[in-house]
Amino acid sequence: MPKVLISDALSPAALQIFKDRGVEVDFQPALGKDKDKLAEIIGNYDGLAIRSATKVTPKILEKANRLKVIGRAGIGVDNVDIPASTAKGIIVMNTPFGNSITTAEHAISLMLALARQIPEADRSTQAGKWEKNKFMGVEITGKTLGVIGCGNIGSIAADRALGLKMKVIAYDPFLSPERAVDIGVEKVELDDLLKRADFITLHTPLTDKTRNIIDANAINKTKKGVRIINCARGGLVDENALRAALDSGHVAGAAFDVFVTEPATENVLFNHPNVICTPHLGASTTEAQENVALQVAEQMADYLMTGAITNAINFPSITAEEAPKLKPFVELAEKLGSFAGQLTETGISKVQIAYEGAVAQMNTRALTSAALAGLLRPMLGDVNVVSAPVIAKERGMIIEETTRQVAGDYESLITVTVVTERQTRHVSGTVFADGRPRIVNIKGIRMDAEFAPSMVYITNLDKPGFIGKFSGTLGEANINIATFHVGRESPGGNAVALIEIDGELPEDVLAKVRALPQVQSARTLHF
Repeated sequence: MPKVLISDALSPAALQIFKDRGVEVDFQPALGKDKDKLAEIIGNYDGLAIRSATKVTPKILEKANRLKVIGRAGIGVDNVDIPASTAKGIIVMNTPFGNSITTAEHAISLMLALARQIPEADRSTQAGKWEKNKFMGVEITGKTLGVIGCGNIGSIAADRALGLKMKVIAYDPFLSPERAVDIGVEKVELDDLLKRADFITLHTPLTDKTRNIIDANAINKTKKGVRIINCARGGLVDENALRAALDSGHVAGAAFDVFVTEPATENVLFNHPNVICTPHLGASTTEAQENVALQVAEQMADYLMTGAITNAINFPSITAEEAPKLKPFVELAEKLGSFAGQLTETGISKVQIAYEGAVAQMNTRALTSAALAGLLRPMLGDVNVVSAPVIAKERGMIIEETTRQVAGDYESLITVTVVTERQTRHVSGTVFADGRPRIVNIKGIRMDAEFAPSMVYITNLDKPGFIGKFSGTLGEANINIATFHVGRESPGGNAVALIEIDGELPEDVLAKVRALPQVQSARTLHF
């Protein structure tokens, strides 16, 4: 039975989902704050469910030898070391849609409060003052809202703003013109947004490219009197530059729910009369907390029990329906990659993976990851299906994937082609009705061979006597042959053989095989 640790506060309903799905769950909601204790026990779990309090660092991951999945209840995963998790083969999931409405509504609420100075007016009135003329607000009707990051949350905020009769412009490099039209916004470049917007709201992840996207230079491009709202991530706005712009009056107001350092017990923006601050409340509604807790529990349980992958940061999604169908082809792809990898001794420049027939309609991204893992593992050792695409990219390998849905000789066929500085090598395989993967083509030579734990791969000339001499050599060494598969280009031409043996083939026996007259090359393979 898989075992999951919940190290942050989650809804009790999440615990019940795990239990109902057959997953053992350990609920320790205060553990996330104790890094040493978490590192001490993390090796006992297959899954880790967290919110924002738990920091999943490389030190913790070093101890997580059993961990398969980390589930973040919420959208932000900046408290998880994604590269280190990927290197360990750990799937990292989030719940990007569970708190989208809540966060967008909070941004709109802060915008309205900022426009009418509601917090300051409330404090003044409750202090017994009646400063009606002091709090002169602005209407939002007809004003321009600039949305930086128009993904799920940003598009909801845009929709609510349109309902308030605002004009909405959006900067998002990934927003297509068609999508912009569909949601009723005008797609613009960042400089244009800064110049035109009366209000700016940020809804983008924190990355190297978005860090301080609103800095002193950007603020100087905004119109005087702009108001800035950030309910996304601390660090998107240069807080010191914003404070200076507030003090000068260039920025009329700011409303922040997130800060560079949290908990924010002190901050340069605090105590400014035109600043509204809330303690990271974007997802803090009863509905949102319940939604993300249920969603992360369902996703993690599905993965641990069925192999289904949803909302993974570092691996393609695989539906529950896809998982059982995909499993034998994942095994096939990985073993085809391993076959090519064990024969490759020089630098790889390109990997081409072709899918034909029914397999072309499956989740080929997951299959490609499996093929790359098999290919790289013989050379690099600790490589897995999660880390393989990243490692291949880091090494400058070109990965090409092609699909052809029309079936040829086989209902499904996967071909892995590896291009090195010396040669091009390809191998093809399929899965028959028995569910076991097979090699059906090596270097253009047809054959039908199942993968076995220990095999001998030989290229030779198709001449009489080869099989007898090879078998005699192994017989003299007391090595048993389990299966023998051969194929050839033409009578007397190039041929290949895949031989399953019991146990290992000693180096001295392999040397004798290589010395046989017809043999061009011989090596042992392990699957």
